[in-house]
Amino acid sequence: MTSAVVAGAAIIIGFLTWAAAGANLPFQVASQMQGTISLATPLILGALCGVMCERSGVVNVAIEGQMLTAAFAAALVGSLTHSIAAAIFAAVIAGLAMAALLAVFTIKYFVDQVVMGVVVNLFAAGLTGFLYNQLMGQDTEKYNSAPIMNQIAIPGISKIPFFGPVLFDQTILVYIAVCCIPLVYLLLWHTRWGLRVRSVGEHPEAADTVGISVVGIRWSGVLAGGVLAGLGGAYFTIGTVGAFSKDITVGNGFIALAALIMGRWRPGLAAVMALFFAFLTQLSTELGPLGTPMPSQFLLLLPYLATIVAVAGLVGKVRAPAADGTPFIKE
Repeated sequence: MTSAVVAGAAIIIGFLTWAAAGANLPFQVASQMQGTISLATPLILGALCGVMCERSGVVNVAIEGQMLTAAFAAALVGSLTHSIAAAIFAAVIAGLAMAALLAVFTIKYFVDQVVMGVVVNLFAAGLTGFLYNQLMGQDTEKYNSAPIMNQIAIPGISKIPFFGPVLFDQTILVYIAVCCIPLVYLLLWHTRWGLRVRSVGEHPEAADTVGISVVGIRWSGVLAGGVLAGLGGAYFTIGTVGAFSKDITVGNGFIALAALIMGRWRPGLAAVMALFFAFLTQLSTELGPLGTPMPSQFLLLLPYLATIVAVAGLVGKVRAPAADGTPFIKE
């Protein structure tokens, strides 16, 4: 893993040097870092959502649908109330609703978890698209003009040259995403509930024999993930543009799922992988104006190509929780 990271960093540095060597414009490092943090925020929250779900034994392919629904709810409620707090609350409720839909069919009725995840994604896309046409498309000013979060500078450290404004002058959702990384780790590895979640994800039958409610723990893991996905979805609207558009999440839920797999179902590593994908996505934006000899279409494909290569190279070398995707049927 370490050698792969070093090799990847060397390739990226070499590529940047080659791309910027003959350009008339300088490569904007600050803009690259700022954009990476912005793009990584929903990816980190989405990947942490997957960690919570899959550590309890429920495969979550529905991260995309959860974030899409949350983004719509945040834009709609934010537009109606002009309140950031209300918009965040609505996004969390929407994420919880989609998580509950996933949990009902996979935990209670034993529907195939991957298939159900795809169904939730399609349902979310259809629902938000229909409501967008009926409400936002008819009256944008009333239903699709949500407030945008202000940046909050951390006193003192935000004044550090170069790094201060980039890292420590962000919106509240960025800070929440960063804080959620150690929080999820502490919950899963240093609490009784987290021990039960991981035991249910590894060997539900053994957990059941010692009196642990496998169904209840799995429900709690999926719903906790829904909260994180809701926060991630809110960032697409009130955290950036203040408006919803159809399929605004543009596959970020699936990239978050890839970050989860590459991160070996661990919060810290999953967050690092989310940063990696965000870096490549922002890189395609920054390199465009430089006039590199590489076609612009290929630059736009960079993050998705990296996702395919990374998952194809690592999926056989990492081990998911043993009971991940396996329904628990009590004898």
